[in-house]
Amino acid sequence: MKLVVGLGNPGKEYENTRHNTGRILVGIIEKKLEDQKIKFITPDTFMNNSGKAVAPLVKNKKDLKDLVVIYDDIDLPLGKMKISFNRSSGGHNGLGSIIKHLKSEEFLRIRIGISPATPKGVVKKPKGEKAVLNFLLGEFKKPELETLKKLSKKVVEAVETIFTESKEKAMSLYN
Repeated sequence: MKLVVGLGNPGKEYENTRHNTGRILVGIIEKKLEDQKIKFITPDTFMNNSGKAVAPLVKNKKDLKDLVVIYDDIDLPLGKMKISFNRSSGGHNGLGSIIKHLKSEEFLRIRIGISPATPKGVVKKPKGEKAVLNFLLGEFKKPELETLKKLSKKVVEAVETIFTESKEKAMSLYN
């Protein structure tokens, strides 16, 4: 089963926060790929327990190969994405939970940038644990949500390429 998971937190108060980027994008791309044989989920668990929701859906190596997790990345500028495979969590607690519950890092991720950047593309992320937490749980501004909507077209194409061709092709085209 082809599975695309959008990470975030359930509940109205988290709906448009930066930490809900995965959920927001899955909501957008699910509508554009509804004819495909892809299952889209946004776990009803909180971010740090995402693995509890994903693990029951991944029963074997084939399922693991057909898993794509979409989530926010504070190290990438807003409007950018990066596809990676078989990597560590990079400190992302939701991803860490999935890796722990699946006992594997061998699945695809689409990391979505959420940080502001200078005109030259240098990421300006907050410093200090409290500032980072406030930033992640802060709501996107309207222009930022528009940037995400524009990026969703590229994410749709990447997901289609992953499932119709290969992860390698998607990585070469979209990274």
